[in-house]
Amino acid sequence: MKKGKKERQSCRQCVVKRKGHTEEFDEKKVYGSVYAACASAHYGEMQCEKIAGEATKKVKKLLKNKKEISSTEIRRKIESELKKKDEELAFFYEQHLPNLKRL
Repeated sequence: MKKGKKERQSCRQCVVKRKGHTEEFDEKKVYGSVYAACASAHYGEMQCEKIAGEATKKVKKLLKNKKEISSTEIRRKIESELKKKDEELAFFYEQHLPNLKRL
C-alpha cells in the first residue's frame, strides 16, 4: 500500500468510514446501535427490538442498488427515522455514537 492512500476493501456493499477506509455493511451494527439507544432511553426489550428492526430495514432499503455508502449517510438516515418516533430517542442515538470511541 502506498503511503498516504487509504485502504479500500472490495465488498458487495461498502461503507465508507469517516477516515476513508471501507468495510462491508453489517446490519448487526445498525441493529445494535439503535437497540442500545432504545435501552438507554428506557424502552422495553420488545420495543427496542421492534425499533431496531425497523431502522435496520430502512437502512437496507437505502442501500438497495448502491455499491457504496458513507457511514455519515447511514447515521443521518437512522437519526431521521428515530426522530419520527421520538426526539429523545434520536438524542440517545446521537450520544451513543461518541461513547463507542471510549470502549
